Amino acid sequence: MKSILVHPQSQPIRTAIQLASSKSESNRSLIISALTNFKSQLTNVSEARDTQTLEKLLHDNGEIADVIDAGAPMRFLTAYFAVTGQHKILTGTARMCERPIGILVDALRELGALIEYQGKKGYPPMKLSGFRYSGRRDITIKSNVSSQYISALLLIAPTLPDGLLLHLDGEIGSRPYIEMTLEQMAHFGITYTADWDGKTIHVPHQAYEPKAFAVESDWSGASYWYSLVALANDAEIELLGLKQQSLQGDSAIVDIMEHLGVRTLYTDRGVLLQKKEAVDNLFWDFSGCPDLVQTVAVCCAAKGIALSMTGIESLKIKETDRVAALQSELQKIGAALIETEANSRYSVVKTGPGDALPVIDTYDDHRMAMAFAPVGIKRAILIEEPGVVVKSYPGFWKDLETVTKLEEHAGLDS
Repeated sequence: MKSILVHPQSQPIRTAIQLASSKSESNRSLIISALTNFKSQLTNVSEARDTQTLEKLLHDNGEIADVIDAGAPMRFLTAYFAVTGQHKILTGTARMCERPIGILVDALRELGALIEYQGKKGYPPMKLSGFRYSGRRDITIKSNVSSQYISALLLIAPTLPDGLLLHLDGEIGSRPYIEMTLEQMAHFGITYTADWDGKTIHVPHQAYEPKAFAVESDWSGASYWYSLVALANDAEIELLGLKQQSLQGDSAIVDIMEHLGVRTLYTDRGVLLQKKEAVDNLFWDFSGCPDLVQTVAVCCAAKGIALSMTGIESLKIKETDRVAALQSELQKIGAALIETEANSRYSVVKTGPGDALPVIDTYDDHRMAMAFAPVGIKRAILIEEPGVVVKSYPGFWKDLETVTKLEEHAGLDS
């Protein structure tokens, strides 16, 4: 399938959606389960390709571990394979091998990991050749680049002979993801001390306890349905499997969308989304929830809401440079993403009607496809390479088809 045409929907939308499971929770629980010697019972594990790749590689005894384009599994497996003394070559797609990992590797080397780069210094692929504990228990790591480096170290921290005292250097980006990691560790019996003002996290040496864990539905995936309700003329959608007291930082979508025209009511099955009045402009700091940026930017662009935002710097080293991708694609729906303060503050503004039929490039990025798809509720939009959603939400198009008409296009070479 080369592309999908999303047709506008004028009829009232009334439906319930069984959301995909959380990729973030699933990935962390799989690493923890592996550290219990796979004795933990996990349920509702995500079917996303990232998670399925991680699960496969945890059970694979082969020398080469190919994460494809899965960022979190690359970081988590680097730490896991290192401290468990495994001999592996960790690699991925061409884009994956352009995403930095030096900060994590430096920290693991300080602890005693034997890791060599097979190509460019600081980037995959890497050769892991075992672990010789250095006796270090104090490690300092930059905390303003990727929270996944920190989570990777925390997940393996209890297994270290002296535990780990982690010093966080700089502003703490995506803190909710770090807190998610710690809370999941606590579920499996791990005690820790986090001093967010002093920027330290201490995890003593201890053993994970094998336990049952049920993965929540995915708040990142929920964000696209919030956007759809915000853009629809008349919609009420219940999203199943979400919790009010969630571990996921992307539950911030509830507060964001309250401003953009969506009211959230918690039910015994999940959340009920209803339309309400929207604001004319919004400022938001996305440092705790960067995966919501594309959804919110596109929604504001389509609704003509002026958006000012900070905390989006990490988007430049994701599946694609998401800042550049948004700048290119928002033009097609009559909006612009403007850098108002260098590498700090950005604005989304309406510029005109946009293309008669916007054709959205997805850049091998699942979130580009799903962020722009809800625009099709208001106006026809063509999403290129729609299969990229398999990375996090394989059933997205099937779910979307329950509320609007989709038309598959094979492309000119068919």
